[in-house]
Amino acid sequence: MADTSLFQPLFPEERVLGPLLDQASQLIAQSHRLVGQASPAIRASLAEPLRAMNSYYTNKIEGQHTLPSDIERALKREFDADLEVRRKQRLALAHMDAEVALEQSVRDVEPRALFLPERIQELHAALYSRLPEEDRVTDEGEKIVPGEWREKRVTAGLHLAPAAEDIRELMDAWSSRYRELRGSDRLVVGIACAHHRLTWIHPFIDGNGRAARLHSQLLLYALGLTGGLWSPMRGLARSHEMYYARLNNADMRRRNDLDGRGPLSQEELVAFAGYFLTTCLDQVVFMSDMLTLDRFRDRLADALRHLEAQPWRIGTERSVIKAEALPALHYVAITGPMDRTRFLALVGLPTRTARRILASLLDYGLLRSDSRLGPVSFNIPLKSLRWLFPRLWPEADE
Repeated sequence: MADTSLFQPLFPEERVLGPLLDQASQLIAQSHRLVGQASPAIRASLAEPLRAMNSYYTNKIEGQHTLPSDIERALKREFDADLEVRRKQRLALAHMDAEVALEQSVRDVEPRALFLPERIQELHAALYSRLPEEDRVTDEGEKIVPGEWREKRVTAGLHLAPAAEDIRELMDAWSSRYRELRGSDRLVVGIACAHHRLTWIHPFIDGNGRAARLHSQLLLYALGLTGGLWSPMRGLARSHEMYYARLNNADMRRRNDLDGRGPLSQEELVAFAGYFLTTCLDQVVFMSDMLTLDRFRDRLADALRHLEAQPWRIGTERSVIKAEALPALHYVAITGPMDRTRFLALVGLPTRTARRILASLLDYGLLRSDSRLGPVSFNIPLKSLRWLFPRLWPEADE
């Protein structure tokens, strides 16, 4: 029988909980403000580039990232001739597809149910079942079975993970503690604490870090806090040395009688949770600034000026971009799909010029359409991030 006290405390005592609850309340308030700030059209247009960014950053944490341009090519099913690059492209796509499927699967699910052990297995399977069998192998040559608990004892860094036969009981104890949390602020603190304790159990032969990050993101999404506009993965990757240090420190043993009541250090668990919540809040504040309407309009104008100065070939003709397209493009970005005739009228230039501008915006990818004559919608190709959302994904600008 497993000793489920080994990874206590799973949640901080009341006497040290106050600052974390304050952080969680601030994160909740700022997140709701951000989600309300962004138009549905902007959220829809950001979905794919942000998923690509998430896959890049979570894999970068594992030392297995590929170039953003490789991800963009993979989205077009253009895979590299190099076997290793191609494998990383498949991994990036698998993460993006898993993220979509998992978000769809939790829309009618009570968030606390996401702490059930079988949900963690489903999450791991959602990622690894999307990889071909030759990619489901650890660096040591062990086979990765999607969603199955590991069957051997392993070491993760300096941490000797629990015995394989104890995983089920440890996961049950983990699940029970976090599912009993009441109040959104406590649940948000629980997400941070659960992130570390899940990696401590290390329930899978591989993919535990990816699973923990996906789980945290999925819970924040299910609570209505991300709206698809931000993810902890960007912040964790951009401070990955601190991330690893806080994770490792939270493995430490209890120091003294003031350091909680379980075998593990409560002080270090609180430090990890504080770091995690600070990282999340930083991402929310960053995106709130990016989505300020006046500033977004100015950055959209910057993009148009660049495209006007750098024409490209479209078949036998050259692109045509003019500043007069800004009001129409900004309107589509804020309000959603628009009939082509109305878009051309809003451009306010001669019909032939307006049509060439429309064709150029569609070719570049700032507009998209499901059919040759259908309505146009705003779109954000990865190559436009440097103007529209500078510093969001700096690696994509290289």
